[in-house]
Amino acid sequence: MVFLIRPVPFSLPLCKRTRRPSVAMAASSSDSHLSQSQQRRLPVLLFDVMDTIVRDPFYHHIPAFFQMSMKELLETKHPTAWVEFEEGRIDENELAKKFFKDGRSFDLEGLKECMVRAYSYVEGIEEVLHGLKQNNYEIHAFTNYPVWYKLIEEKLNLSNFLSWSFCSCTIGKRKPSPDLYKEVVNHLGVEPSNCVFIDDRMVNIEAAINIGMIGLHFQNAELLKKDLSSLGIERLPQVLRGQLWQRLPLFILFHNFLPTGGDWAFT
Repeated sequence: MVFLIRPVPFSLPLCKRTRRPSVAMAASSSDSHLSQSQQRRLPVLLFDVMDTIVRDPFYHHIPAFFQMSMKELLETKHPTAWVEFEEGRIDENELAKKFFKDGRSFDLEGLKECMVRAYSYVEGIEEVLHGLKQNNYEIHAFTNYPVWYKLIEEKLNLSNFLSWSFCSCTIGKRKPSPDLYKEVVNHLGVEPSNCVFIDDRMVNIEAAINIGMIGLHFQNAELLKKDLSSLGIERLPQVLRGQLWQRLPLFILFHNFLPTGGDWAFT
């Protein structure tokens, strides 16, 4: 497990929500007062998507679609076309024209269908996201991905857990650009130390740490649970904890208070 953080004072409290003026805000003074007093739970959680939340089709399914090895695909694809697509500088039709160095054509719709079939949650991560959402943490996607993130959303409904706030295709920049991380913090209106960034790539984590964020290297859901717990980030709603305690049979409760019963903690 690799666990990287910037030293910050914990605990992580409920803080007043700060918002920039918006035309969407209610006009009445009572509504304005309500929004100003609304509580915002910190830290804000920023999740990479591919191979952190969703399995990335690139390494297995896409080479198979083109009937190539990964080595062959890397040798024949255009060196910057996908990056340009991720940054929103070209659309999918332009991508199709320049995906390969030699300009060969391919079935674009077939490629998209292949990717959609391959999109699935990384094992265990859906449970983690559900627990964080139930605990009222603010969760955002912070991902390098093209407009095809909408295909992920259509299949997996990530918006049940997070906001698609920071996608490279809409911002025009990719991780690990330091400017991108600064823009994210400014947009959120919080200190960098109140942001926890989770990613499977160390280079992206290092960029986050360099501006003062907390960085967690994602390897699997179980290790992430431990890392979040070590930061005091709760994954099980307090109400549910109470309900579980109340519903346990008395003989189980009694057994776990016996000296030989061992330790038992809700996590």
